[in-house]
Amino acid sequence: MTDDTTPPAAPRVVTAEHARLAEATGTAEDVLFEANPWYEWGPYLSERAWGTVREDYSDSGDAWEYFPHDHARSRAFRWNEDGMAGLSDIHHDLCLGLALWNGADPILKERMFGLTGPQGNHGEDVKEYWWYPDALPSHAWLRWRYHYPQAAFPYQRLIEENARRSRDEPEFELMDTGVFDGGRYWSVDVAYAKASPTEVLARITIENHSSEEAVLSVLPTMWFRNTWRASGGEAPSLFLDGDGVAVEHPRLSGYRLDAAPTQEGARPQALFCDNETNTARLFGSAPVTAYPKDGINDHVVSGADTVNPQHQGTKAAWWYQVTVPGGGRVELRLRLHRPIPDHTAPPPAWFDSYFDGVMADREREADEFYSAIAPAEIGAEQMRVLRQSCAGLVWSKQMYPYRVNRWLDGDSAQPAPPAGHRNGRNTGWRHLDSFDVLAMPDPWEYPWFAAWDLAFHAVTWAHLDPAFAKYQLLVLLREWFQHPNGALPAYEWSFDDVNPPVHALAALRVFVIDGGTDLGFLKRVFHKLLLNFTWWLNRQDPDGNNLFGGGFLGLDNISPIDRSHLPPGFKLDQADGTAWMAYYSVAMLTLATKLAEHDDAYEDMVVKFLEQTVLIMDALEDSGCYDAEDGFFYDRLTGPSGISVPIKVQTLVGLIPALPAVALPTQDTDRNRRLRKRFALRLEQTDRHEILDWQVRGTGESRRTLLSVVPMDKLARLLGTLFDEEAFLSPHGLRSLSKRHNTPYTVPGLPTAAIQYEPAESRTAMYGGNSNWRGPVWLPVNYLIIRALLQYDQFFGPDFTVEYPTRSGQQLTLREIAGDLADRLVSIWVPGPDGRRPVYGGVDLLQNDPAWKDNLLFYEYFHGDNGAGLGAMHQTGWTALVAELLLDPPRHSDRMVFQDNADPGAMPGPQETEPGTHVQRD
Repeated sequence: MTDDTTPPAAPRVVTAEHARLAEATGTAEDVLFEANPWYEWGPYLSERAWGTVREDYSDSGDAWEYFPHDHARSRAFRWNEDGMAGLSDIHHDLCLGLALWNGADPILKERMFGLTGPQGNHGEDVKEYWWYPDALPSHAWLRWRYHYPQAAFPYQRLIEENARRSRDEPEFELMDTGVFDGGRYWSVDVAYAKASPTEVLARITIENHSSEEAVLSVLPTMWFRNTWRASGGEAPSLFLDGDGVAVEHPRLSGYRLDAAPTQEGARPQALFCDNETNTARLFGSAPVTAYPKDGINDHVVSGADTVNPQHQGTKAAWWYQVTVPGGGRVELRLRLHRPIPDHTAPPPAWFDSYFDGVMADREREADEFYSAIAPAEIGAEQMRVLRQSCAGLVWSKQMYPYRVNRWLDGDSAQPAPPAGHRNGRNTGWRHLDSFDVLAMPDPWEYPWFAAWDLAFHAVTWAHLDPAFAKYQLLVLLREWFQHPNGALPAYEWSFDDVNPPVHALAALRVFVIDGGTDLGFLKRVFHKLLLNFTWWLNRQDPDGNNLFGGGFLGLDNISPIDRSHLPPGFKLDQADGTAWMAYYSVAMLTLATKLAEHDDAYEDMVVKFLEQTVLIMDALEDSGCYDAEDGFFYDRLTGPSGISVPIKVQTLVGLIPALPAVALPTQDTDRNRRLRKRFALRLEQTDRHEILDWQVRGTGESRRTLLSVVPMDKLARLLGTLFDEEAFLSPHGLRSLSKRHNTPYTVPGLPTAAIQYEPAESRTAMYGGNSNWRGPVWLPVNYLIIRALLQYDQFFGPDFTVEYPTRSGQQLTLREIAGDLADRLVSIWVPGPDGRRPVYGGVDLLQNDPAWKDNLLFYEYFHGDNGAGLGAMHQTGWTALVAELLLDPPRHSDRMVFQDNADPGAMPGPQETEPGTHVQRD
């Protein structure tokens, strides 16, 4: 599948949020604030900056060890910041977050704690519980929720117990320690509502879930990212001004953070320190300041004299100390604002009826926005899934500063990094210079962009903010990201890794969701993807025989061998590497065909990509990857002796060849007559007509042509395996590895290369042990299969049925099957007949407690048998594809990019230029 169905018709109501999004006026080269003022403040603050590549200046490249969690409270970050419930301005200069102290912890709770990759028995793993209940894409309304134990946070116990456990045992979680037993915890709800682009109201609601009175310190904190230390420039300033903390900064002066008194009339205390490293604590060297970054922490926790009595610095907090009776709650109110000339100022008591009115308006507008974009028949639980998955997507929108050449060479005002750093990771990407707002996979475990994840993020974003979605696809193709040789950077840990080429697919889907009119966007994507496609031809097909590699290709440990690091003397022909390139080629063919409808200059590109698709599939046919006896595609491994054997493991790798398919219209226009003639000539020159399945149905204006990589006889056999409940089909989607591999498989001649069906966490150390494509359900490939089924159904229509599930005797159309697969995926989060959500498995607190059960988490992947969430808990990036399945249900998705005479419908105000999310430096 390459091109997709169009979205439902335009929203029934153009809401206030749609109007805010339509205020964008700029382009990618503008400062974002000038493009859309509502983006000036957003949830751009990651939940983890420690342990990241950007902050690693070590000789060894061990990011986890160089900057651990224990350093984070005391050490100024170089490139970005982290915090809880965090906002920042679009330049990431001024940050706002939340700190808490329960009176028992050794440190303030300023950021999320988790295990590093080496510490976790299944890789890195956050050990906190927080959620994103709601959000609007303009950030005019945001909600965040966190559960904080009243007992001392068991930092060391979590480290020690997970270190003790083997890979055969589950992770030891915070809930397993018993700190939430008896309701001895706080729930902290933060809501942000914008009264204007420069006025953000914050409501913090604290609830004591225990039966006994308890005291909590709540410290809304504001600080500057430390940019002055690297350059040797002058530091900005925060200072006390009456009832507010005022800002002195070249661009942000005039802002202030006001804090309302508590409901009992108590006013918080203002505390100030500097966002500077505590060099004395960490390195035993002379202090930079008497009031370092951890000064507020030390003052609150131990009464240390480490806050500035002059009430100024580069970090400040309002310190509330609230006493809450058992079962009670309190509410705190703050206001971040800068007056706008000619705007009516709020009343002096801004925290009363004015505050309530703004909060109520924004929450109502969020209701209106999601009601407008959702199908009319959506149920209450499905709407909950939709809103919370979209909220996670919004909260994962992050500012990503990373100038690679400066990171490698070091800053002018600082000592040069060691040689190992300057010649280590990402040295081939010195041109990369990001200062952009990007859709991240997860703001804790993956607080950096990932190329193929981002393509899936853009699909769901297109329903929320089409302009932002288009920019996400364009930005990686810009000169400050895309390599001069045409490669796209994979992700921060290694830009050189190779991800599946799904950018063209995502561009098509975003184009359709946006209304199918922005040809300027398609042209920009197409021209830059030509460079990337050529890179694939030149670099991933070293023998020039149209057989492509790429290593793990984003599927990590799906193979019994590490496909990126083969044993010496071995060569691997990857069924999915070549199939992904066929997918890419068909997608580029579809793009070219769409553009050729409006510009004859693209006709040559149509023929080029038809020819390229035939060549690639010819090579796949000759590769021996297809096993006629099993009706499945396998990787083939060639050893030093020259003997080649198939790796006979049935995984999603063997299903990728079924994805490339497109149904093209064949109306009797002059242009299409010319193209069909050229297609026919090209096929006549190919002595392997069966390589590219080329079928025509209908007559006259309804005539359509299907191009698919896998002929129907092979496809039918693949689908029979795919829809088998003893193989891939689970109650909650398609597994990544056939369940038939309950019996381990070992690669012939390589006794240590084995694989077994593992429905939950991985038991192998491959790729750090924190990823498992050996059985669980993953949303992205499930989504691609659903869209491929719709593509085939568009051609064959309702008369074509297959048995589903296999051996059930039930015949369904491919559209009906796509709808059922979507329902299975959505059901992961929806209560079943027993009232339990599969996503939370056997965890009774998450299943039954009113404070927990309706707060949804969107995991990285899901148990292959019962749907329980696994891996990263906030992978709302590509797992937010569940929202796309709800917004455009496969059973209703009945129009295609190439549907004849279709009126595609559109979101309000489609834009041909994206709303500048690359922020230029001063």
